[in-house]
Amino acid sequence: MPLFNVREKMDQPSTNQFPNIKHVAIAGNIGAGKTTLTAQLSKHFGWDVHYESTDDNPYLSDFYEDMQRWAFNLQIFFLNSRYQQVLRILSGDRTVIQDRTIYEDAYIFAPNLHDMGLMSTRDFQNYFQLFKTMSSQIQPPDLLIYLRAGIPTLVSHIQERGRDYEGNMSLDYLKRLNERYENWISTYKEGRLLIIHVDNMDFKNNPEDLGEIINQVGAELHGLF
Repeated sequence: MPLFNVREKMDQPSTNQFPNIKHVAIAGNIGAGKTTLTAQLSKHFGWDVHYESTDDNPYLSDFYEDMQRWAFNLQIFFLNSRYQQVLRILSGDRTVIQDRTIYEDAYIFAPNLHDMGLMSTRDFQNYFQLFKTMSSQIQPPDLLIYLRAGIPTLVSHIQERGRDYEGNMSLDYLKRLNERYENWISTYKEGRLLIIHVDNMDFKNNPEDLGEIINQVGAELHGLF
């Protein structure tokens, strides 16, 4: 079973407008629209894609059934998966857009599970030391795009996609994650950051909303030169 879903080459020749940019990443809570926007930006800019491991994740369904039992296993899987993704991005010669980052695993999901009593202190410390070792070997994204969404938007998107394993997710869990996202983003200094407010946008179905985001992303990337 592969550790991640990656599209190495576009079906058509690349129209990449920013060949010197290697790594763009999209961050955001569960249901914020990361995967949808990742695919749309990839298509527009001619970028390759590294998607988050969900369909091929051997722990995700079990985790939502018994979080305390599977929390550590799940987070190690995600950490390893995203570390491998970044290594492939940095060693390649094409621009890649990544669905979720290694930083979210370490600063959002793992500490949240620890604070909720779903991951032991011993496991969390072990996990975070491993993250520190891995992160010291990689570079942050050239551009991080953060999708800021309120709880009603997240719930609506989660219900719309109807994944069975997400049916047991509580509002409290989403709220805790959102608070951690906001705290993390408020102190993010690793690289260029673009925040997109998605509550009043429908970039999945509205071309004007998507066009607005594309313009914002293009402006940020031009600013890197």
